[in-house]
Amino acid sequence: MTQANSFTRFDTFAKTWIPEIEGYMRKRVNQSRPVVDGMYAMMRYHLGWEDQQGLPEHAPQGKRVRPLVVLMACFAAGGDPRQAIPAAAAVELLHNFSLIHDDIEDQSPTRRHRPTLYSCVGEAQAINAGDAMFSLAHTVLQGLSESGVPDARVLAARQVFDLTCLRLTEGQYLDMSFETQTSVSLDTYMTMIAGKTAALLAASAQLGALVADSHSLQAFWRFGHELGLSFQVQDDILGTWGDEAVTGKSSASDILTRKKTLPVLFALSQTGPEAEALQSLYNRQAQITHDDLAAILASMERLGAREHAEAAAEHHGRAALQALEETDSRHDGVALLSQLTTMLLGRNA
Repeated sequence: MTQANSFTRFDTFAKTWIPEIEGYMRKRVNQSRPVVDGMYAMMRYHLGWEDQQGLPEHAPQGKRVRPLVVLMACFAAGGDPRQAIPAAAAVELLHNFSLIHDDIEDQSPTRRHRPTLYSCVGEAQAINAGDAMFSLAHTVLQGLSESGVPDARVLAARQVFDLTCLRLTEGQYLDMSFETQTSVSLDTYMTMIAGKTAALLAASAQLGALVADSHSLQAFWRFGHELGLSFQVQDDILGTWGDEAVTGKSSASDILTRKKTLPVLFALSQTGPEAEALQSLYNRQAQITHDDLAAILASMERLGAREHAEAAAEHHGRAALQALEETDSRHDGVALLSQLTTMLLGRNA
């Protein structure tokens, strides 16, 4: 039995393939002329590989969920995960480009327990580093040709990747525009997270299946899409009620910046004195302060916002598992993706 078809546990798969993904990414991010190495050093800092002085560091680097979905989907569809490593690396670089820009747009001071890139080097240089990472992600994706993927499938992968980039920015546009709107429907919120979060996870699953030449590309896409919706709703829950010491990001920032998360929108959509009081507090012209947080959170709890969000996360998680059952995938590959779905639903960071 070869290494490529012997995996039955998520942790074994992750421990085997994350170093391979990291090695591929490092090689590409380290390719630079000395005169512009400072720009690549910014990327390496954001990725958790170096500190602010450019010295090696093993900082928190995120869960690497998206690149793992690429490789697991490839494996589940009967392919060799190694062949999909360029796509996995490209997806992770694209994700991190979006995080660099998100931190600037949201004015977030910390990510993964460290100062955000823009807070270290300024907004202008951080924007440029993010742009560079966006471009690098596209060149890395072309590595599929070197790993033996036929040209037609490489072109199809590029088309998926480019459309995903557009969907990401559409989602981010909506997310930022919500901050100045007093009324946002739950349907519009779902459209936003379908772009901002679900689009890249859907593409990750689709790209992995595409490398393996699966006949179930749409089912894999649906799996990633539903997983992404569930993931974002869970993120909304953690962003409201999570432990900052565990998540590495202030749980107050979403409310202080009037983020229209699912729990907030659900609470604001209710009727009665409790909801009216919350609407008045959340939508008033004056800035929301830390002193307002306790009252807002207590009101959201009483209105059932947390219960509703948890039910929504579970619903989309189940839909993701149902999509898996509709693929032409191998049982052990399905088991890996199922384990990942269960883990993400139960996460606390």
